[in-house]
Amino acid sequence: MERKKEELEAKYGLPREVKFCERCVISNQRPASAVEFKHTAASKKVTMNIDSEGICDACKHAEEKERIDWKKREDELVKLLDKYRKNNGDYDCLVPGSGGKDSAYQAHVLKYKYGMHPLTVTWPPILYTDYGYKNFKNWIDVGGFDNLSLNRNGKVMKLLTKLSIENLLHPFQTFMLGQKNMGPKLAMKFGIPLIFYGENEAEYGNPIADNATSLRDKSYFAMNNLDEMFLGGVSIKDLIGKYGLQLADLQAFLPAGHKDLEASNIEVHYLGYYLKWTPQESYYYAVEHTGFQARPFRTQGTYSKYNSIDDKIDDLHYYTTFIKFGIGRATYDASQEIRNHHLTREEGLALVKRFDGEFPDRYFKETMEYIGMETEHFFELCDKFRSPHLWAKANGEWKLRHTVNKDGADD
Repeated sequence: MERKKEELEAKYGLPREVKFCERCVISNQRPASAVEFKHTAASKKVTMNIDSEGICDACKHAEEKERIDWKKREDELVKLLDKYRKNNGDYDCLVPGSGGKDSAYQAHVLKYKYGMHPLTVTWPPILYTDYGYKNFKNWIDVGGFDNLSLNRNGKVMKLLTKLSIENLLHPFQTFMLGQKNMGPKLAMKFGIPLIFYGENEAEYGNPIADNATSLRDKSYFAMNNLDEMFLGGVSIKDLIGKYGLQLADLQAFLPAGHKDLEASNIEVHYLGYYLKWTPQESYYYAVEHTGFQARPFRTQGTYSKYNSIDDKIDDLHYYTTFIKFGIGRATYDASQEIRNHHLTREEGLALVKRFDGEFPDRYFKETMEYIGMETEHFFELCDKFRSPHLWAKANGEWKLRHTVNKDGADD
């Protein structure tokens, strides 16, 4: 017998009542806080805020962007760059990225428009796509940049990816941690005082209060207590004791020490705070200036071809967000394009209905073979991680209880 709505468990700290933004197509089930070193799938406790008028934080941020004096913001950027610009041949800023549309745009603009000398650094994908690797090479060769790629221990990466799926249903957890922590550590090592990330996280619905000009609180990137940290849902202690790893095997994934980072003079900034950020415009810019090419086919789970395409596991990552939060890749893409007035909400609704939750089978078998997981086990994990307040099973098939198109099992 079906439990009453108020009795259905809401996993991961998600709101029990599902709400959808009245302007875009996102729901309040979207995790909105940064990825953390936690040991449960409930590591993301802050979710998308949708106010009393039914508007999400990301849409409110899009409104704010239209009221910003971007010439004044650019003047602020030039002042910041003048403070750190070097003329002795040394690198004066660091740009983490993969050579995708956003990092290609930010590195090129900083070097060729504002006269900076960036060192680009890359945390490579778990499984490069052919076109993703070509875009990476074009970023360096066509765009013209020095680059350091941190090719971490592949054996450890496979293990942590598998553990992330088994314990968190999050194929990208350890990848995202390594990617986030690499920039500050390399900046400290090479004495580079300025790091630029791309778009402000408020673009996607993270709390606006957390998205000022810079990350002044560098503890976001720092490590306080190694004993309290987890990778792939497993403590560092158990990764060493039970899985036979050494601390040195894990260093690439771990953040810098808190004291060392706080003592450094490194500043971390979002270029999207200073320059109006539009993903589609970044795409066109990257095509023109760094030879970026879109995927030769539609990305499964959505309608686009040029967003997050360098890793074969990326598609699976978005499928797992659909399982855990009821939000698929088409929802993310359509919401962003609605905010930038490239789609109407009605068009977004149709795209979500058509593509959200489509299973990404193109690279699935290769991914499972790479990490050593049986396909049946993956689907068992998917069922385990479905939250009862989001999913209902009818006639042997899973169906969302609520959808933005109001055709869910409980709508």
